[in-house]
Amino acid sequence: MKAICVYLGSSLGNDPRYAQAAQRLGGLIAQRGLTLVYGGSNDGLMGLLADAALGAGGYVIGVLPHSLRANGIAHQGLSELHLVSDMHGRKALMMKLADGFIALPGGFGTYDEFFEALTWLQLGYHQKPCGLLNIAGFYTPFLAYLDHVVAAGFVKPPHRALILDDDDPISLLERLQNYQHTPISKI
Repeated sequence: MKAICVYLGSSLGNDPRYAQAAQRLGGLIAQRGLTLVYGGSNDGLMGLLADAALGAGGYVIGVLPHSLRANGIAHQGLSELHLVSDMHGRKALMMKLADGFIALPGGFGTYDEFFEALTWLQLGYHQKPCGLLNIAGFYTPFLAYLDHVVAAGFVKPPHRALILDDDDPISLLERLQNYQHTPISKI
């Protein structure tokens, strides 16, 4: 594993533990010699993550649609900033550049990006691990909902198990780095 893509909010949220987790994860990614791939913004948790990785000497790649750059949110201090035409291009390039994916707290964009990576894993389009950093129980109701979806017969238990979740960033990074993919039939 050489690069980790992190999906997270462009807002800070209302719990300071989210910001602390973003900063800690950014630093840990850099300390492990991994490249950080993320959405390229300087706002919210995204900016804190990138700043922490850069501050720890890390290599940080941002991927941002042209339209969002026009809003002035592009981080100016990144190792690389890739400008793409739209959100589809952003997700595709982030997926190509990364060897694994982590979602921190965030909104619709975070879920969209994470679920696309997870769906592609489920369908066998890639074999890269997908993890949720469950800071302050942020994803606990969501994980319970996914268990409900399994119980309702829409997701198989082995597919639900593709989501690695942890409340500790060190443990989650280790799980992603040690991930061994086992193909699971969608049928």
